[in-house]
Amino acid sequence: MAAFNKFDAFAEAIAEKVHNLATDTLKVYLSNATPSASADAVKADLAEIAAGFGYTAGGNTAAQTSSAQVAGLYKRVLADPAAFTASGGTIGPFRYAVLYNDTTASDNLIGWWDYSAAITLSAGDSFTVDFSPTSGVLTIQ
Repeated sequence: MAAFNKFDAFAEAIAEKVHNLATDTLKVYLSNATPSASADAVKADLAEIAAGFGYTAGGNTAAQTSSAQVAGLYKRVLADPAAFTASGGTIGPFRYAVLYNDTTASDNLIGWWDYSAAITLSAGDSFTVDFSPTSGVLTIQ
C-alpha cells in the first residue's frame, strides 16, 4: 500500500479545533495533481479528477471504525471507502488518493497517498483505497 503523507496545515487545524476526528465526515477523492504538503490546506487547493463514469465529485466516505488514545498515542482507524468502479467509460488518470474533512466549511485537507504512477480505470475496473485496520489511517502523539 502507498504511504500516508500529511498536509502541514492539518497540524495547525487540529490545534485550532477545525477537525473533530471522532464525529466529522471524512472522504477520499482522486487527483492527478501533485499535492504540496506545505502549500495545500483545503480541497480547492488541489484539483480533483472530473466526475463521471462511476466517479462522483467529492469522492467516497471513509467511515470511522475506531478512534482511541492509549498512553498518549491517538489512532484513527477508518473503513475502506467504497471502491471506485468505472462504468460506461474511464475514470482518471489519477495518481493520488486524498483524505479530507467534508464536515468543515472549507473541506480541510488531512493527507494523501501517492500510488507512484498515474492510474486509469477502464469500464468494469475498480480501485480500492485500502486502509490498515491495525495501524489505522493516522496517529497523533
